Amino acid sequence: MNTSKDPLHGLTLEAIVTALADYFGWQELGERIAIRCFQSEPSVASSLKFLRKTPWARAKVESLYLFMLREQARQNKGR
Repeated sequence: MNTSKDPLHGLTLEAIVTALADYFGWQELGERIAIRCFQSEPSVASSLKFLRKTPWARAKVESLYLFMLREQARQNKGR
């Protein structure tokens, strides 16, 4: 069995955007990554449409997702 060490392995972009929106909220997400699909009438659907066509923005979203995972791990460790 080949298991990937990549935390993004097997995750859809939709799952990543949804998790970020749930964790940070759309307003903070728009402040952390200044793209219109997070700032003006944000939705998962509009974000996916933009991010699939924009590699630099997708990279920022994936990076923020990894940061969120580290934050969650740190918070859980302190419990």
